[in-house]
Amino acid sequence: MHFNNEELGKLEDRYRAKLINSLSGFKSANLIGTTDGKGNHNLAIVSSVFHIGANPPLVGMIMRPHTVTRDTLENILELGEYTINQVNADIWKESHQTSARYEQLVSEFAEAGLTPEWLDGVKAPFVAESRLKYSLLLRQSQTLEINGTVLVIGEINNVLVEDDVIANDGYIDIEALETVAVSGLDSYHVTNRLGRLSYAKPDKKPDVID
Repeated sequence: MHFNNEELGKLEDRYRAKLINSLSGFKSANLIGTTDGKGNHNLAIVSSVFHIGANPPLVGMIMRPHTVTRDTLENILELGEYTINQVNADIWKESHQTSARYEQLVSEFAEAGLTPEWLDGVKAPFVAESRLKYSLLLRQSQTLEINGTVLVIGEINNVLVEDDVIANDGYIDIEALETVAVSGLDSYHVTNRLGRLSYAKPDKKPDVID
């Protein structure tokens, strides 16, 4: 099947959204924990988190256009701190439920059956059921002219992860944590690792190191 630009433009909106969202393959599934200045908690699943750099440790994510109320984005901009919590196989259905359009003062934690967890000095809640999570300080936000989406960049200031999944070289075995990936808008997956490969060099084929 072949879609050109004109044909893509003629597709029904929801069909096109699901089709285009499937093209990028597996994406990370994360829960963004925030709170507002009055102590109201918010939790939202996103699949647009990506690595920017390790020193300083920066992570980016893309948020939908700020043309209507966006509790997660507004809380981040207000307090300047938030958490990212990886979804695992035990909470994938609960995590999906956070995408429902609840009223502003309704806590997605309570509605989805997830537990807020606090760390001294961090303003935003973690998800207790997540096995790999980290807090971030807002460093930059930028509205993209091309479609109005908002790029949010945060600097990691705390990482919480189970001890036995970190290799000697710093690699985190997220498969051992049963971390979930998402494809399209609503399909969730666990992974099957093929292996780790040595650093690629022009004159040598990579070795399997794990």
